[in-house]
Amino acid sequence: MKMSKQFPLNALRVFESAARLMSFTRAGEELGLTQTAVSYQIKLLEDTIGEQLFLRRPRQVSLTEAGERLAPRIAEAFAIMGDALATLHDTSEGTLIIHSTATFASRWLARHLGSFQLENPTIAVRLETSQEMIDFSKTEADVAIRTGKGDWPGLKAHFLEKSHFTPMLSPQLAATIGGVNTPADILKLRIIDPGDPWWKIWFAAAGMPDVDLGGRPVSRFGAQAFEAAAAIAGQGVAILKPEFYADDVALGRLIQPFDVLSDDGSDYWLVYPQARRNGKKIRAFRDFMRKTMPTFRD
Repeated sequence: MKMSKQFPLNALRVFESAARLMSFTRAGEELGLTQTAVSYQIKLLEDTIGEQLFLRRPRQVSLTEAGERLAPRIAEAFAIMGDALATLHDTSEGTLIIHSTATFASRWLARHLGSFQLENPTIAVRLETSQEMIDFSKTEADVAIRTGKGDWPGLKAHFLEKSHFTPMLSPQLAATIGGVNTPADILKLRIIDPGDPWWKIWFAAAGMPDVDLGGRPVSRFGAQAFEAAAAIAGQGVAILKPEFYADDVALGRLIQPFDVLSDDGSDYWLVYPQARRNGKKIRAFRDFMRKTMPTFRD
């Protein structure tokens, strides 16, 4: 038991190669080692187990009886480890885990992931959503869609698109006050999540920097997608990213009463650990996003 705790794995790798090739020189060529380094590793293994494994003769080596017994078992052990690693690699490369905000997932990813899978039939997709900023070292996610400035240490970030926002509401709700013709008209209606800092930014851009929404009923939906659903249902005015709701505008479920767009400097990014940038499934998804999103930037 004590010996196993100090087992020289590198020396075993060298022994396996030398026993298979019956040559210290050829084992060194295979492993990128000098013949001297091979001899050292073999001697280290022999000293560890207390048995001579090779008979050294001029220009030739051969296995001792102990070496003959050990060689097939070590070869089998390395084959098992190789199979285990290959299986793990195949499994990990077979499923792409994407973490995203709920809004981006529902309004963009859900509409395009089918195309990604048609182009990459060997890659399964698992989509996870939350508003939290995940730690890649503590989750299984391969890539994430984040909002921010793209400056996360240790992560490679690709710009996807600006995060503009503007008020949007159902035409039926707008009709209850004779239409929303000026920014001040919004104040006549219920505002969904009046505590959202986007409102202050937008009203300032629309020429109303002193608007105070503090006395309004508090409502928090937790995700822009839910606020949009409430706006479509006529429950109030939501401040939304209009690019995500072009279909709802075309179908008459939402209107964008003003051309004024604002942003808080937080844009959408595709991110993943820098060290995993060459992974097959990450490369495939990155290439797909680059091709699919016209605003994608490296």
